[in-house]
Amino acid sequence: MKVDVMIIGGGPGGYVAAIRAAQLGLTVALAERHERLGGTCTNVGCIPSKALLDSSERYHEAAKAFAGHGIRVAGLEVDWPAMRARKDKVVQITALGIDKLMEKNGITRLRGTARFLAPGRVAVAGAEGETVVESRHVVVATGSKPLDLPFCRLDKERIISSTEALALAELPRRLLVIGAGVIGLELGSVFARLGAKVEVLEALDRCLPGMDADLGKELERSLKKLGMAFHIGARVSQVENLGSEVRVQAQSAKGRDLDLRGDLCLVAIGRRPYTEGLELAAAGLDTDARGFIAVDGHNRTAVPQVWAIGDVVGGAMLAHKAEEEGVAVAERIAGQQPHLDHRLIPGVVYTWPEVAAVGDSEEELKRQGRAYKSGSFPFIALGRARAAGEKEGFVKILADAATDEILGVHMIGPRAADLIAEAVVAMEFRAAAEDLARSCHAHPTYAEAVKEAALAATGDRALHL
Repeated sequence: MKVDVMIIGGGPGGYVAAIRAAQLGLTVALAERHERLGGTCTNVGCIPSKALLDSSERYHEAAKAFAGHGIRVAGLEVDWPAMRARKDKVVQITALGIDKLMEKNGITRLRGTARFLAPGRVAVAGAEGETVVESRHVVVATGSKPLDLPFCRLDKERIISSTEALALAELPRRLLVIGAGVIGLELGSVFARLGAKVEVLEALDRCLPGMDADLGKELERSLKKLGMAFHIGARVSQVENLGSEVRVQAQSAKGRDLDLRGDLCLVAIGRRPYTEGLELAAAGLDTDARGFIAVDGHNRTAVPQVWAIGDVVGGAMLAHKAEEEGVAVAERIAGQQPHLDHRLIPGVVYTWPEVAAVGDSEEELKRQGRAYKSGSFPFIALGRARAAGEKEGFVKILADAATDEILGVHMIGPRAADLIAEAVVAMEFRAAAEDLARSCHAHPTYAEAVKEAALAATGDRALHL
């Protein structure tokens, strides 16, 4: 088989790259070793976790907040099998939708494991034998897998990753979570809402260590109200499956020994690139010490006709980052000159309240020695938030002290995952805080917090604070 573009991996980066390449008139083949397309995101990541986050939040709201709205609920209970079945249905429908997109765009789907024979030659071994594909360009989009460590090896029974956590047959009564990043806090909040006692251990000095410090502090305060307990600065030394329970030993930030027991331990310390079986050497490539494939600023490898995108090249391990890289690579193969600013890829945490950010944090600006000004506005000061009973969170805007250009936007609160898009668009056009402050926002809305934060950043001009 001969094609213009051969894509290895059917996750969000791979299948989006395939669609865009086909739209541009290129012939495309896509190899995926799993039965379903969509990768980790669709099948065991973004989509199933958001389904459970939404279901658990509705249950929690009915149990804790409905009464304040004058709604009486009797006999409320969790039907975990039904909740899990709904999640599975959402995943199935999403995956089937991707199949339809492949058909619509005339993309050849190859089911099997791909390996390089040469830079432009790939073999795909599947149930029906092996197919050899010759291609002018090859895009590696094989994604990542959950990371574990020597002292906490995943056994997928009591010491689990997010994959197993999303498919539990029964709800845990006691859940230990190692890692206070996005995955640990999202899934920890799901089970805390549904009645589990959740304890989180984080080796670094705060929750969400990769985001602005104020966001992590605010989210920790909020999650403690769910009953979640935190051991910040705790260094785990051993995780053991004792048969009927799991044991985690650690040392606290103050040097005190911790000996914790739970039904399950969720290891959420990050992910590692997945390149097993690719035989990169046959393409003239290798990985670095951490397992990533090296690429230039346009996702091209050292071999000109081979490209790599998404988690396998490092950077933010986000589905939308992989998608944007996939589109950019397809357009470059077609002779276009797309622009992608990785600094403006937003990060989102889908707890409730939601957390979202784009651009530089205060810590990053201080490290750069860059003069900046800051403006914040709390959601509780908004009429829309008060009407909805949303009392937590804020929007913070950081702008250059001299030019007023927006350098970073950080928010925690209702619908932050959607509100951050306004900041991304503004920063793509290098807007000033004054530009946002002068833009009319409908009233009453959550988005008014963005305008008010911009007003605060331009000289303490917030109107409702």
